[in-house]
Amino acid sequence: MFIETETTPNPASLKFLPGQPVMQQGTREFASPEAAEASPLARAIFDTGEVVNVFFGGDFVTVTAAPGVGWSDLKPQVLAILLDHFVSQAPLFAPGTAGGIAVPPEAEAGMLVEERDEDSDIIAQINELLETRVRPAVAGDGGDIQYRGYRDGVVHLQMQGACSGCPSSTATLKHGIEGLLKHYVPEVVEVRAA
Repeated sequence: MFIETETTPNPASLKFLPGQPVMQQGTREFASPEAAEASPLARAIFDTGEVVNVFFGGDFVTVTAAPGVGWSDLKPQVLAILLDHFVSQAPLFAPGTAGGIAVPPEAEAGMLVEERDEDSDIIAQINELLETRVRPAVAGDGGDIQYRGYRDGVVHLQMQGACSGCPSSTATLKHGIEGLLKHYVPEVVEVRAA
């Protein structure tokens, strides 16, 4: 088995591509060792003591190194952990946990604003663009984006994985995503990070 790696716009994050599916659907982010208890793979990566975030995408794992940690030492450790996991076909999540649940649907994720019924067409357009145009591009950089609400022309989005701590995430949100949404959905006047 060969695991490819790709750099991401976030210099602290590296994207690992095992050449097979990681998550069957959805994504899952682990922002602490405690959160990683749901996944033996995430837990093993955190056990290196040099990691602050692990993100599972459809066909990739993004790992974010702790401040001051260099990838020259960490990369071989993560590759060995991933290789052991995928060769042994170990389960991604521990049995008896809620770990197999993907990122919660927007209704459960805690919207940042109370949405109005009259905005349902606008919200549907926003979500369609996020799903078809934005999410694939963000996944290419080792992350994901979650819709967190729309009201009065303002769209609230949350960056995940490599994108959550990326120095260019503000530019991505403000110039890339905001421009796209404004172009296709004229009611959108601003995009804000959640």
